[in-house]
Amino acid sequence: MQTTKLSKESILPLTCSRSGTCCFGKAVMLNPWELYSFSKEKKVSQSVFRDLYTDFGGIRLTFNGKPDKKGQNACSQYIDNHGCSVHQGRPLACRLYPLGRQIQFEKAHYIFEGPQFPCLTDCAEVLDLPKMSVGNYLKGQGAAPFEKAQDAYLDVMQNIADIAFELLLDSGLSASGDTKTLTLWREMGNELPELLAERIGADWIDSLMIPEITDVIDNPVDFAKKHSDLLLLKAQEEFGNLQTLNEVHKAAVLLMGVALHLSRGLGADTKGIAELWVETAKSNGAKE
Repeated sequence: MQTTKLSKESILPLTCSRSGTCCFGKAVMLNPWELYSFSKEKKVSQSVFRDLYTDFGGIRLTFNGKPDKKGQNACSQYIDNHGCSVHQGRPLACRLYPLGRQIQFEKAHYIFEGPQFPCLTDCAEVLDLPKMSVGNYLKGQGAAPFEKAQDAYLDVMQNIADIAFELLLDSGLSASGDTKTLTLWREMGNELPELLAERIGADWIDSLMIPEITDVIDNPVDFAKKHSDLLLLKAQEEFGNLQTLNEVHKAAVLLMGVALHLSRGLGADTKGIAELWVETAKSNGAKE
């Protein structure tokens, strides 16, 4: 698909006509901070919001509302003739739309996909509204804290994957001639999200998506750091004293599954990340 890369100075028809068409038929992925933000705005617990309004253990917002003329279901948070019921808590994907965000060489780029600006498909009236720069649009959408959350959770994802690497490469597992671990890492990168969630299990899904953080934390980077510490502590408690290589193998698969599931919630290329991690392990002596 054609991709147009933008700068913050790019001028586009970004003034919203508030017709609500972008609230239908989308796949809005969520990281744990976004789920937390939604639950605060909804005034329910994280677990209640997760169980009622998300799919695959919390990584995707459920779209099961009244369908539009195209038969596309509305977001579960959309109210007819009103709009988003939790607008202040909406995630980065909603704040950026119709733009996307890519990280390349640790630098963020903004994009839109397709041969023409996406809003023009259903909201051609935006051409009659004032244009604005990408930078001003992002500022008005309050995107900055949610971008910080996204970047912080990319680090959390890598931290979890690093433990899986250590289990495979430093425990004697790869030296034993093991080939099953990398085969499963690759398989999980291609796995449907509902199957990967089932493979990981409810306990780790809960730890990943609804962390037991009792403090009120308004800074997303601090939230992600606290969450990362909890996940690393859980991994140490469960896998710090493994006795057999088979136990090490199972732990390396489970933790890589957790990292890959989080990657999907971050809107990343889960298959591509799994391929990269497999090749990295092979370059360090692991076999497939």
